[in-house]
Amino acid sequence: MTENRDRATIGARLREAREYRGFSQEDVAKYLGLSRSAISLIEAGTRRVDVIELRKLAKLYESSVDELTGAEAPKSTEPNSIKLVARATADLSPEDRSEVLRFAQFLRSRKAAGQE
Repeated sequence: MTENRDRATIGARLREAREYRGFSQEDVAKYLGLSRSAISLIEAGTRRVDVIELRKLAKLYESSVDELTGAEAPKSTEPNSIKLVARATADLSPEDRSEVLRFAQFLRSRKAAGQE
């Protein structure tokens, strides 16, 4: 029973890391040489992820195996998160980027006013 729970926890962490980095399941599948459905099963905790796959995923997600398995707390990703926001908005239209900027300014002003 604990093995299934551990697999589900690792799968959820892998999904979160993939989404945080902006990869699709198809992107990850190609990187690992697996099918997209295999990635889906791993993230659902139904399929085991082997150590070689886990190492490759840690490299792809710019993380450590210990962070992905929960053995170690995630390191601060502050500088990387800025890059991720920039990458996520790069393909948006100028109007949509303007909206994202306005929202960021709103959040900053709300924080400055102590309304977090």
